[in-house]
Amino acid sequence: MRTLTRRLAAPVLASSLALTGLAAPTAFASPAPAMKNDPRLVPLTGTKNTRTFATYRTVDGASITPRVLRSDNLASLTDRDRAKLAARGIATIIDLRTLPERALQPDRRPARSRGYDVDIFGASLAQNADLDSAYRFFVTDAGARAGFARALRLVSTTLGHNRAALFHCTSGKDRTGWTAALLLTIAGVDRATVERDYLASNKFRQTTPNSGIEGVRIGWLRESITTATSRYGSIEGYVHRGLGLSDGEIATLRNRLRAG
Repeated sequence: MRTLTRRLAAPVLASSLALTGLAAPTAFASPAPAMKNDPRLVPLTGTKNTRTFATYRTVDGASITPRVLRSDNLASLTDRDRAKLAARGIATIIDLRTLPERALQPDRRPARSRGYDVDIFGASLAQNADLDSAYRFFVTDAGARAGFARALRLVSTTLGHNRAALFHCTSGKDRTGWTAALLLTIAGVDRATVERDYLASNKFRQTTPNSGIEGVRIGWLRESITTATSRYGSIEGYVHRGLGLSDGEIATLRNRLRAG
């Protein structure tokens, strides 16, 4: 914890720990006009990377429910943004960030929603500023696995009540990206689409894979997939044995993620 405190005080915080987004809250500009036509985008003034799984289909032709949203942090939501999310029936906000991140940039949740703190990194934040290590950590660390398992169960429970769930971290690309990859894989979406959804953070954040840790690189996602495959045989094995979801829980979540 002492190491983490020193890093939070460092003057190079914004660049060295951009993974966690521990910088002063700023109001984002409205999404660029070209973005507004993307059916995945949920256009909000206070976020860049809020989107659904619209347009995606499973390998057997089912579409994905619009009641699951992925996002960056909600600290800069306007009242109008919050009303838009409330109109979507958002009942559950799953915050994958650490305590210092939440304290610095607290969510402005929409009305009638409940927040759940699901800290993926915990006290291990300082050891995971390197993203290659972080994506392996998603698979190898027991605490991270418990966090992702809880996130998946919260999504499933919310969908079971015919309400909508939103999950997010700070930039909506790493912890959120892995959660999205798990949900899409469980739903039965092919790997190419999973990777396309992951890489879309570069588009919505208006950055590139070469922009350091501001963007995403496919090698990072594949690091998690490779680690999961090595340890558990597949992502499905990781969900079943690594995260501890039963066959029944997986089948229920799969059915709830499908819109038809």
